[in-house]
Amino acid sequence: MRRRDFIKVTVGSAAAWPLTARSQSDQMRRIGVLMGYSESGSSGPALIAAFRDGLQKLGWTEGRNTRIDIRWAAPDDMEAIRRFAKELVALQPDLIISSTTPITSALQQQTRTIPIIFPALSDPVGSGLVASFSRPGGNITGFNVSEPTQTGKWVQLLKEIAPHVARVAMLYNPASAPYAEYWLDPFKAAASSFAMEAISSPIRDELELDPVVAAQAHEPNSGLIAMPDSFTIAHRLEIIKLADHYRLPAVYPYRFFAEVGGLVSYGVDLVDNYRRIGAYVDRILKGEKPSDLPIQAPVKFELIINLKTAKALGLNMPSALLARADEVIE
Repeated sequence: MRRRDFIKVTVGSAAAWPLTARSQSDQMRRIGVLMGYSESGSSGPALIAAFRDGLQKLGWTEGRNTRIDIRWAAPDDMEAIRRFAKELVALQPDLIISSTTPITSALQQQTRTIPIIFPALSDPVGSGLVASFSRPGGNITGFNVSEPTQTGKWVQLLKEIAPHVARVAMLYNPASAPYAEYWLDPFKAAASSFAMEAISSPIRDELELDPVVAAQAHEPNSGLIAMPDSFTIAHRLEIIKLADHYRLPAVYPYRFFAEVGGLVSYGVDLVDNYRRIGAYVDRILKGEKPSDLPIQAPVKFELIINLKTAKALGLNMPSALLARADEVIE
């Protein structure tokens, strides 16, 4: 090869190197998201906004190097959940974000190869989705939504708020909370330790909400606890209005219950969890396997008290409890 031709080839190849590196770093990656929430509600879109924010901070910008395909399904609409799970898997994304236990199960039935990340599940091991917290195995990993003493704290809070309560019902939908026993067993044990009667109150659709809550209110000295469940989240306004109407003290699992009138909420900060999963998305897109990424424990819990609701119910909040609250809504 003549020297002039050699220089031409060498310079041309060198010029191509940055373009190759740039095309790899800016390669469009596809992310599927299946949400068990209403798109028109406030909680679901807020969680997606947090997820996008977490990705953005790690250099994954929608429209530049990521494409996000989102599907929304009512929490108890299993037909829609299965249809959307099949639809998203058919798109062959690099990974899928799964918001609830029924959704994660539906996705697992559709694929054992595409990575699935959940931001907030209650009992991923007991639900058969992962092998263990430290070594999930398979194609699923994510973030847990509870810690062992949480159920006892709900019962304790109810007793602090309303010492007269002698019986307490836990509301949930069996379809959207197949993990119900994970919460019910410690709930019954905690209620017993406070000499309270524990009642399991399954609700299968919105029409059952009023009669179930009314039946609880019919008995004196009653209270409510809403299980962490996409159904109770989706219908939180109805549940809160019924609790207020029947003058039942109630404890809820997430901040956005108290923000719309719920008496007290204590639980993990879901927005924080959705923002944090960006780190796992980043690691998987860079080549790590979900089977090697341990299930993350929740790190941020919040106690929110709605003092306006307490006054409407004629309840005097203990000063010690108000001092412990992360936020008091007046």
